[in-house]
Amino acid sequence: MTTPASGTLAWFEVATSDADAAQKFYGSLFDWTFEANGPAASGGSDYRNIKASGADGPMGGILSTGGQVPDHAVFYILVADVEGTCADAEQLGGSVVSKHLDPGPGAPKFAYLRDPAGNQFGVFTPPAG
Repeated sequence: MTTPASGTLAWFEVATSDADAAQKFYGSLFDWTFEANGPAASGGSDYRNIKASGADGPMGGILSTGGQVPDHAVFYILVADVEGTCADAEQLGGSVVSKHLDPGPGAPKFAYLRDPAGNQFGVFTPPAG
């Protein structure tokens, strides 16, 4: 699988309190398959990578929230520098919701941002190696 170019829409996430129902819905609707994300599972999270039929690798994920946050979906843009992108977003009138610059082995650095209109999205840098 090739890494998308920086600035590319490269991942999406469905965060839900009912991951099994979301998996059934999206799997049936789009013929997607799902598998546990190893690093997330080892950290105690129920995160399922989503793969489209015929695709080389995953394109998104389902996060089980355990009802701790409202259900939502978010898209992620691949960037070369998460911290630098956060600073640039703030200079352009956006805001940083949260940064995760040391998420643990095998996990990407990422941040949640809001554009000036308040729309939330994510940015990430793939894990090294």
